[in-house]
Amino acid sequence: MDFRQLTYFLAIVDQGGFTRAAAALYVSQPSLSQAIHVLERDVGSSLFHRMGRNVVLTEAGAALVPRAREALHALELARAGVGAVRELRAGRLEIAAMASPTVQPLSAMVQRFAERHPAVSLSLRVALTREDVVETVRTGRCELGLLTTSSPLPNADVVPHHVGEDRLVLVTPVDGPFPAGRAVQREQLEGRRLIVGQGGTGIRAYVDDLKAQGIDVRIAVETEHRMAFLPLVLAGVGLAVVTASWADLSERAGALVLDLEPASVQYNVLVSRKRQLTPAAGAFLDIAVPPAHRRSL
Repeated sequence: MDFRQLTYFLAIVDQGGFTRAAAALYVSQPSLSQAIHVLERDVGSSLFHRMGRNVVLTEAGAALVPRAREALHALELARAGVGAVRELRAGRLEIAAMASPTVQPLSAMVQRFAERHPAVSLSLRVALTREDVVETVRTGRCELGLLTTSSPLPNADVVPHHVGEDRLVLVTPVDGPFPAGRAVQREQLEGRRLIVGQGGTGIRAYVDDLKAQGIDVRIAVETEHRMAFLPLVLAGVGLAVVTASWADLSERAGALVLDLEPASVQYNVLVSRKRQLTPAAGAFLDIAVPPAHRRSL
């Protein structure tokens, strides 16, 4: 069992199949299949059930996943202890992030990090819910994650850090139902068609809370793609509740942004693993949340 075999194994798990894994790794599928065959021989058990182009983990494969991630993470730490990576003259950092904080504060964090450590490559992974972010960090697929939440995190396997807050606003067409410059009371959303995200997001929780209070809002579109909100609003499909960090982009695109009353606040939280971080992840955390200002939630 070696580093290459474990890397190939986890790529198949993460990509959902041999073909996609081979493409992501830039290797031929026969080479990938041969490496997994040798790994299965070494561990003495099949790791995947092959079903056409798709694969499903066997019990042995499922047992290997967390151990493989830990082994690769330990090797990454060992590599990070020498030369260029220690000095951040090279390396790679993966961050999982929900859609809402990608405009701010994530873009500002990335800008500051890139200015100080331009040789380190950043990879930003999309996570749909706060639970997705926490799970991705907890299991080691990413070292850091950024999420928005209106309530405390239930998982104690990650370290949360408060990195600001963002109020919710309403985005409408300029010729929409509400006048510019005047806050919209939540009762005024009665009967309005809304574009919403999937369950597990703070924005969806706000809309669900409206319905729980007896305010009959209509869900016009439910989408996992946050970038679809603005085009749908401008096309007149419905109104959207988003975080204020999207206000400038929305206004520049020609939409109207209005405050909501009573105000509803979402908290931006950067989460990290409890285990030792690689130098790149540690440097990003120090930039995003300086130790002197660090306040865990």
